[in-house]
This record gives sequence, C-alpha cells and structure tokens, in this order.
Amino acid sequence: MSTLKLAVIVGSARRESINRRLAQALIGLAGTRAAADIIRIDDLPLFNQDLEAERPAAVERFAQAMRSADAVLIVTPEHNRSIPALLKNAIDWGSRPKAHSVWAGKVVAITGASPGAIGTALAQQHLRQILGTLGSVVPGGESYISFKPDLIDANDHINDEGSRVRLQAFVDGFLDLAERLHPASA
Repeated sequence: MSTLKLAVIVGSARRESINRRLAQALIGLAGTRAAADIIRIDDLPLFNQDLEAERPAAVERFAQAMRSADAVLIVTPEHNRSIPALLKNAIDWGSRPKAHSVWAGKVVAITGASPGAIGTALAQQHLRQILGTLGSVVPGGESYISFKPDLIDANDHINDEGSRVRLQAFVDGFLDLAERLHPASA
C-alpha cells in the first residue's frame, strides 16, 4: 500500500499567511495517509498565451508537481469576494494547453480562513465553479474557517477541539474520496 501524493496550494504569498498556517495544520491532520507537498505558485509569471510554446521553468515545475499528485488541497484567502489573482494565475497555467490540463479528473478539496464571520465562503464558491469547468472532482464537503489568533498553535496544531474534529472530518472525507479514485496510491 503506497501513500497518497497530495499537492497543497496556498492562495497567499504572505510569509505570515493564516492560510499557510491552516494548510500546515491540515497536513498534520492527514497524518500518514498522505505525503503532502506545498506547491509554490508565487514565482509563476502572469499567464500569457505567447509564453505557451516555450513555457518558463517555473511553469513546468508547477505543472509537473500537479501532474504527479493524486489529489490537491487548496487553502485560500478571499480577495474582493473571489479568489486571489495569485491562485487564478496558477489555475490558468495548469489548464493550458487544454489537452494537457493538470486539473482534469483531479480530486480537489477547497478550504480557507479569514478573520471575517463567513470565512472564505464566496472565494470557495467561485473556485468550485472554476475547477468544475476544468473537469476537477470537487467533493461536496465545505470548510469555512473564521480565523482567531489562538486557533493554531506554534507547532501547527489546531487548539480548538470543535474545530479540530470538524477539520479532521473534512480531511478524512477528502482523503477517502481521493483513495477511492486512486486505488493504486491507497
């Protein structure tokens, strides 16, 4: 039995991003069920079809990391009631050329945190729409996190028991689906 290969994308480039901290905590909740790698997206050039013929090295690195993953976890903030430009740029690069899209058939879980009361609900809804159009399999489980300063400790563990139980169920449901769709990895 091999371990599920999980690509984790954080939709924020901030060093102190609460979504990066949440991603680390979720990786911890996955335990030994998944080998997770946070995939860098902040070095991708702005998408430009003129660059498709000779794709930049950063784009090739990103695409290869995504192709080799069995599943993807996206942890993103919400910018102006939508997804950050950084994340949209990575999605666009991964979708091209269409015949080689890294998103088609990929199991993708979406979550995110913000200090606001509804977490990143609208960004997640928009992201589901985009990924669905690209042929990704997006499970129905939802996870909106209203981030509080003490939610995650310095060791990337979730302090609040209720949040930990809810997020563990979210991670487990996502990994269950990914393992069913990629039985060779499970």
